[in-house]
Formats: sequence, C-alpha cells, structure tokens
Amino acid sequence: MQQTLKTIFDIQKDQYQSTGKLAVQERIQYLKKLKICIQQQEFSIFEALAKDLRKSQFEAAVTEVYFIYSEIDFAIKNLRRWSRPLRAKATLSSIFSKNRIIYEPKGNCLIISPWNYPFQLTLGPLISAVAAGNTVMIKPSEYSIHTSDIIAKIVAAAFPPSLVYCALGDQDVSTTLLTFPFNHIFFTGSTQVGQIVMRAASAHLSSVTLELGGKSPVLIADNANLKKTAEKVAWGKLLNAGQTCIAPDYVLVHENQEQQFIDYFQAAVQDLFYTPTGDINTDSYAKIINSRHLSRLHGLVHDAKSLGAQIAWKGNGDSQDTLAPIILRDIPTESRIMQEEIFGPILPIVTYSTLDEALRLIQDRPKPLALYIFSDNSKTIDHILENTTSGGVCVNDVILHVSNPNLPFGGVNQSGMGSSHGYFGFKAFSHERSIMYQSRIAFSKFIYPPYTKKERLLKWLKRLM
Repeated sequence: MQQTLKTIFDIQKDQYQSTGKLAVQERIQYLKKLKICIQQQEFSIFEALAKDLRKSQFEAAVTEVYFIYSEIDFAIKNLRRWSRPLRAKATLSSIFSKNRIIYEPKGNCLIISPWNYPFQLTLGPLISAVAAGNTVMIKPSEYSIHTSDIIAKIVAAAFPPSLVYCALGDQDVSTTLLTFPFNHIFFTGSTQVGQIVMRAASAHLSSVTLELGGKSPVLIADNANLKKTAEKVAWGKLLNAGQTCIAPDYVLVHENQEQQFIDYFQAAVQDLFYTPTGDINTDSYAKIINSRHLSRLHGLVHDAKSLGAQIAWKGNGDSQDTLAPIILRDIPTESRIMQEEIFGPILPIVTYSTLDEALRLIQDRPKPLALYIFSDNSKTIDHILENTTSGGVCVNDVILHVSNPNLPFGGVNQSGMGSSHGYFGFKAFSHERSIMYQSRIAFSKFIYPPYTKKERLLKWLKRLM
C-alpha cells in the first residue's frame, strides 16, 4: 500500500514539475467534467448517504450535492478574475518599478475529509485545489464507506490519477500519506486529530488548512424572540442528528427564560422531527454514524448526570443507530459535555443573570468555529460581537453562513486555521507570489556603499519618515 501511494505521489509531483502550471481554461474544463460526473452518479450518491447516515434525499441534496454544484458553478464563473495578477503600488525605494502579485498553485496537495458531510467536505476542498491548479490526493473517511466508494468512482472518471487520486482505506492510509512531503494539507475533522496532522506537516514544513470544530455557543439575549429562536436552534442542532461541525453546541439563555426556551425547543423538535403519532421521523432524522460514536454520546450524558446534571427533556425513538434529542440543564462546568465538542443531538442549557456573565463564559473557553447571536437590539448585537471572537458569526439564525461562498469559512486557534469556500478556498491552495519588475531608471544605486558619503541622503530620508 505504502509503495503504491508513494508511486502516485511521485507521479503527481513529476506531473506538476514537468508540465508546468495548469492553464486556467484547463482547470475550468476539469471542473465542468467533475460536475458532469457527479450528475451521472447523483442517485448513487443519495443512496450512499442514506446508507452511511440515513440522510433523506432532500437533506442530502441541499447540504451535500447541490451545495457542491453551487461551489463548482461559483468557481467556474469567477476563476478567471481570481487568477488575474494584482497590481501593487511602488514605494520610494522602487518608485518606477512595476509590482504584481500572482496566484500560483502550491503544488502537491493532500485532502483528508471527515464522515459527517462526507461528500460536501471532500469535494468542496477538491474544487478549490483544482481551481488553483494543484495536483491532489484525497483520503475520504473509512466510516462513511459507501460515500467514499462513490467519491473514488467520480474522481477516477473526472481526472487522470496524475492530477487527482482518491486513496481509500483506514487510518493507516492517512498515516502513510502524512509522511509524504506535500506542499499543502487540507484537513477537516476533530481538534485532536488536527494537532496530529499539524505535527506531521511540520516535518516537511507543509502549509496547512485545518477545518476543526469546537463548542459553538448560542447566546440568546433577553430581548430575543424565544419561539423563533428555539425553532432555528432545533433545526440547526438536529440537522444530521447533531453531527455537524457548526451545530449549536450549547445554549446560553437568561435564567428567567430557561423553561420557556425549553418548552419552545421541545415543541419545535416535535414539529420538525417527529410524526403526528409521536414516533421519530426517520425520513428527516439522521442516524448516528456508528456504535462507537453512539456509545461516546451515551457516555457524555452519563458523565454529566453523575455530576448533577438534569435531563430537562428527552424525545423517544432510541435504537441501535439512533439517539433521540436530549436537553440537559444544571450542567457542571467540569463535565465532559461542557469540555468536548458534542457532535450529536444533545443540547446543554446554561443560564446567565447578566449579559456580561454570559460573555465571560464564552471568553473563558477556546475560540469556537461559530457563534450564534439572537437579539432584536442592534446595540446588544454589537456589544456581543465586540466582546467575543470566533471563526464565524450568524446573527438571528444558525448554520446558514456556511452557504455563502462570498464569506470565508474557517476557525481560529483550536477551531481551525485558514479559510475555505469560493475565493478563500482558491487562496488557501494558492501561493501569493510577489514580483517586482525594476525600471531602467533605478534609484537603488543611492543606497550602495560607500556609506560615508550618504549623510545628506540620510538626513533627507529622515525628513520623509
């Protein structure tokens, strides 16, 4: 296996070095072909996502497949503009020079993707990498095996292996790939594995983009519309059964509104994810990826309860692959569920007495991938924004900021490094190369030795500073 992967890596390296940079028109053609190959496999993609995560065709279309169509179309539409050299101003030291910034591909790139949105989070970075003109090796998750198989078929149909290659297998494949001297590594997954990827990248000084996660809070100001807020949080929290990196992880609500929010949240969950007879709607509610992850979620609840947390509400419908929604209250800060990213349909409720108390609770934690603010007062919103930091923010809604390719998507510190989507994904896989074309009239001679004759020039320069 290692020898095969190394052979592919070397072929891609030779391809990049021998044929030069892929022309913009060639990149566009490959992106068009990728879209056609996806369209040809669309039904199989829906089937695979249903097998791996029990995603309905509608959810799979909106959050995975059509999302990728949009990314491809956006890249094709804008790639020529993104690729143009940028003008840069000259300075006194090079007053007559011509200065440009060009975007060139980083070279050999590795994409390691997760299982929760296995199609979107593999193909999204691939679109950016191809748009930037790189060669790419992909390692999709072994947990979402059916989707990974379809991805491999699509990649093989759309690209020669000298340009893009999909490596299937378990974590040993990832470990092997991380020993190769890639020019750039794009990883989406947990913070803990992200640290492993970054350590491996440091051996070759590879640049990295890390799309991680963390505990994305929902801060509900006491002037927010609780009913609308609860419905939006319920949808965002339980989308893909909570297995979303920007899912609301915990809710901060005023102590006088806690029970009211819980009641509204419970009603919204019943409307959105349950049938009229009270059964969980498996056409709308995804399954947990595997028994190991389900066991981890049960362990989080057990740990919280053992430390004094209370179950405020729990829906019915648990099974060997399903965890019904759970609301927890009175959660000790030292519990695992308040330290780890939940990645499941469990919602802790944390109360506050003043807004500044809520802000301190956010400030004391690692920087989250997303922050959700609910308020009808612009001054309150501005105060929260000024006193928090996060990868991204969505005001009076959840999740949807990820759908705008004009916005950079990415975390900060523990929640990630670098940005993706649209132009920002193109930049992530590009090197901004500076070029100065010096004029025939060069003033650089004035700073050449001998320096003993430069005292008057030094005084003149000092006046300009």
